[in-house]
Amino acid sequence: MGANSSSISELPENEYLQKLSGSEPISENDPFWNQLLSFSFTTPTNSADLKLLEEATISVCKSLVEKNPRTGNLGSLIKVFLSRTKELKISAECQNHLFIWQAHNALFIICCLLKVFISRMSEEELQLHFTYEEKAGPSSYGTECEDLIEELLCCLIQLIVEIPLLYPCQHTDSNWWKWLCSWYRGRYSGGGTSALGYAVRDITYSISLEAVTTLIVFLSCQLFHKEILRESIIHKYLMHGRCLPYTSRLVKTLLYNFIRQERSPPPGTHAFQQQTDGGGLLYGIASGVATGLWTVFTLGGVGSKASAQLEQCSPLASQSLLLLLVLANLTDAPDTPNPYRQAIMSFKNTQDNTAFSSSNPHAFQINFNSLYTALCEQQKSDQATLLLYMLLHQNSNVRTYVLARTDIENLVLPILEILYHVEERNSHHVYMALIILLILTEDDGFNRSIHEVILKNITWYAERVLTEISLGSLLILVVIRTIQYNMTRTRDKYLHTNCLAALANMSAQFRSLHQYAAQRIISLFSLLSKKHNKVLEQATQSLRGSLGSNDSPLPDYRFWEMSDCLHVSETKLRHAQDLNVIEEVIRMMLEIINSCLTNSLHHNPNLVYALLYKRDLFEQFRTHPSFQDIMQNIDLVISFFSSRLEQAGAELSVERVLEIIKQGAVALPKDRLRKFPELKFKYVEEEQPEEFFIPYVWSLVYNSAVALYWNPRDIQLFTMDSG
Repeated sequence: MGANSSSISELPENEYLQKLSGSEPISENDPFWNQLLSFSFTTPTNSADLKLLEEATISVCKSLVEKNPRTGNLGSLIKVFLSRTKELKISAECQNHLFIWQAHNALFIICCLLKVFISRMSEEELQLHFTYEEKAGPSSYGTECEDLIEELLCCLIQLIVEIPLLYPCQHTDSNWWKWLCSWYRGRYSGGGTSALGYAVRDITYSISLEAVTTLIVFLSCQLFHKEILRESIIHKYLMHGRCLPYTSRLVKTLLYNFIRQERSPPPGTHAFQQQTDGGGLLYGIASGVATGLWTVFTLGGVGSKASAQLEQCSPLASQSLLLLLVLANLTDAPDTPNPYRQAIMSFKNTQDNTAFSSSNPHAFQINFNSLYTALCEQQKSDQATLLLYMLLHQNSNVRTYVLARTDIENLVLPILEILYHVEERNSHHVYMALIILLILTEDDGFNRSIHEVILKNITWYAERVLTEISLGSLLILVVIRTIQYNMTRTRDKYLHTNCLAALANMSAQFRSLHQYAAQRIISLFSLLSKKHNKVLEQATQSLRGSLGSNDSPLPDYRFWEMSDCLHVSETKLRHAQDLNVIEEVIRMMLEIINSCLTNSLHHNPNLVYALLYKRDLFEQFRTHPSFQDIMQNIDLVISFFSSRLEQAGAELSVERVLEIIKQGAVALPKDRLRKFPELKFKYVEEEQPEEFFIPYVWSLVYNSAVALYWNPRDIQLFTMDSG
């Protein structure tokens, strides 16, 4: 290749890549690896970089796929990487000053190659590429076979859980760190531990990020299958054998990576700088033959705009969260549940001194206050909302802690903002936010406390200026807005059901409803009433047309017989089905209003006011057989307060009406209100939830992973967005 490669187009002809993908085996002890791995570069930071890189090196990868079963060069590269990682933890006797960089660079190459291999072959074929044979001797007929997949996976996990990211004072128990401090001070006098802290932290950050990314790539075989993988070689290694003891430490580390939100080093700052005399850690290799290959290989700074954006976030935190979600949603093995999900379900607060159950070897402790803060701050991302859902749904310790917080608004407000901007969010993100609210509203303490939290100037709520409103009233407003959006746009029954369930759970605890929230409750009922009348008219016309006469009397639609329906086309029958759905929603709204009136009428004069103002809406439902029972209480309240207002005279001010309502609420005989069962709905996952969550998680990985690119034409698990 000469000293340099001047363009990406020259990469396929590069002598190092040709040798790696060629027909000759390369021993793990060959000096070639030192030449290949001793380079300095800026790690690609976005999928566009990786796409260009993959397209430029596809011929090299194809050649390696073809020849590796005979050469074992992929196995040799992995063995070189494994040897370098072992050196990361050795004592002061180590003399190899390049081991950190070579480990990182080897892992980067392995990750790039693995991604291509996994997208082009089955797991069984991939396993063959990881199996190498060494002849025991010229006269020996036996062979020694070793499977490198488990060893590599275990090594990646060890890297993630054992490599420190912070400063020396926080890692004095690490032998390799002590040695590195000692070596660095001796070689760079005057730099001190602060300079070392930044330099080594930057390198270990990159190694940790690359290890997390490589584990995601290992698991990406799911992307290339339409069906959910229930038996996978990679899953088996991660859930059994040598990887299993690291389960809780891996989950804990990934959570802490998410919590800490460590910023990524600026591009190029993670390299040890050369000394002015031309020495230094890299011994000037960056100016030698390796520079040409790797400057081009990493695209020479292409994607700097994305790099600037990444400086404002934490790639390691983002990537760690994605890996955690992938691991937590692996399907259970036939003989044992997913240990990563078990760890997520059972970890406790560091302040919790109760003993762990002996039945769960994967339990651990984590700082719940730090976790809560991170969850509150990161809810703009789908993956953070999905993590919050998982923790609330699966970990009772987290759920209890969250519900006990006195600053619950810090968590609820970002969730409400997601729902408020429903037009800008994907449907899955909206579902997760809504289900989180449903889970929270299962708790009566939450339903009471949110009406005691007073908020001022909610700037993102644009329909009306809200200078002061309770968190409970704001929650009602946002959920009702979501219902109305769904009625006019998506028409998703599942969304309706969960919205109404959350309102129903809260209804008995409604307190001091804001006048606008009360108005919106009645306005939603008005909208449903109009929709009901429209659908009823369409259904009646459909049946009349099917019976062939516009003059013949029709049976009441509530008592249509099957013989009537036989004459109705599929389109016309859909009107009847729509009518049933809208009546179910109306029934639920009446139950919510009734629950508030029977349990907390004296706390909600604004709701009574709105009810009286729109009393005519309820006339048509008084005698309706589907609503007669629930209408009794509402009709009683309307009649009682209407009578008191009539006695007070005409032309009453709003203030006077509210005063009469407050006085009447005390006088209303509660025993005349019919008791109904308490409205309580509990979120339950559908059967086989993996059919929803696994495609969802991998769509997040596909769209959000740092510096990972897959050809959309190869994706089988989910339908690609046309945009």
